Amino acid sequence: MTDLIYLKRLFQAYYQEERESIPIVNSLNLREFGFIPWEKKVFMKRHMKFETPDELKDNIIQNAPKHLYSSGSLYMLPDAKEMENKKYLGCDLIIDIDVDHFYTPCKNNHDLWVCKECGNKGSGMPDKCPKCKASKFSKLNWVCDDCLDIAKKEIKKLIYDFLIPDFGINEKDMKIAFSGHRGYHLKIEGDELRSLNSDERREIVDYLTGNNISFELLGLIERSKEIHGLSKENLGWSQKIMRKVEEFLSKPKTEIERILLDDKRFNFSQNYVSSFLNYKDDFLELIKKGERNVWAIEGFGLIMWKKFLKEIVKQVGVELDEPVSIDIHRLIRYPGSLHGKTGFKVQEINMNELEDFNPLDEPNERIDPIVFKTEKNLSYKLEITEMEVPMTKIKGAKYGPYVKGEKIEVPHHIAVFLLCKEVAKLI
Repeated sequence: MTDLIYLKRLFQAYYQEERESIPIVNSLNLREFGFIPWEKKVFMKRHMKFETPDELKDNIIQNAPKHLYSSGSLYMLPDAKEMENKKYLGCDLIIDIDVDHFYTPCKNNHDLWVCKECGNKGSGMPDKCPKCKASKFSKLNWVCDDCLDIAKKEIKKLIYDFLIPDFGINEKDMKIAFSGHRGYHLKIEGDELRSLNSDERREIVDYLTGNNISFELLGLIERSKEIHGLSKENLGWSQKIMRKVEEFLSKPKTEIERILLDDKRFNFSQNYVSSFLNYKDDFLELIKKGERNVWAIEGFGLIMWKKFLKEIVKQVGVELDEPVSIDIHRLIRYPGSLHGKTGFKVQEINMNELEDFNPLDEPNERIDPIVFKTEKNLSYKLEITEMEVPMTKIKGAKYGPYVKGEKIEVPHHIAVFLLCKEVAKLI
């Protein structure tokens, strides 16, 4: 029996056993479904519809897909092969936060890459190969507590800094799910949001991320050789930016210097950093008092202030997968399904559970996404097939790092994880 057949049967047995607890999304019969099978020669089967929950569950159990998706959109004819024939009715607002799409420091420890052009290898998230400058890589993306904690902070920022105060979205209208891998999905249902077209969704995305923000419209202007800055008294982005600036200026000077010099953040030269630090206490006092909004730091004109504010905006805005929110025909992972790259469940969680939720070591069995634990002290023998496999910490225990050819014995849920990651094989 091949590893893929083993995983498919394992998923099938899980769905059969958990049939009654498979969630049913709203307007089930109006949504398009799609799935990716275990057979590698087939990419995705989509344009499917199900009239009843039982019909859906029967199909899931029969096919036991590697990945299962449903549409955010509602259609009169969701199984029509052409989009224009589906008779579009509207689309929920979907927001996907996935650390695959943005840099996190922990990737330097566990995300591995090999340049397809020259064979150079390393870790992290480079745009180009440091050796030959090519931009095509073979990648091994891993998962850790730090990744997932950053993703959780982003979704909390999305909800509590933007959706509730700025958009007036009610908590009860938001559905949150751990993606089963390296992020979270948030879905907002409602007739008003469903009526938005792609351009209107792009405007929401731009607001959430701070894309194309105009500092001039927020108040930044040069007048009589003086720079007049933003005010924290103004609601919206101006207030968010100034709160973050005040928070930044309150850090120790050594930390501010390190951040300003960081080439992945502000990337200031030492001269500008020294000037900023000389005036930072006065700048902080001016912001706190809010009496006179003239920003005076030696060497800082409009260009440097915009460079400074652009980095602040990056910290304030939400890191999200923009096409997911804009594309009204996008499919998203179905809640309660299993993720074929990890074996973890796409786990829905309530708002009041988000703060303490820990996907890799969740104590609450009801919302624990790691479903292939065994009650008995059973272990499985594997051989590592990838050149390098990063250390994995799941359920408080560490496994690895491993190298190709290494034979290991691990608990069932770790064996499933490594097999789904396609870095090991059963022996």
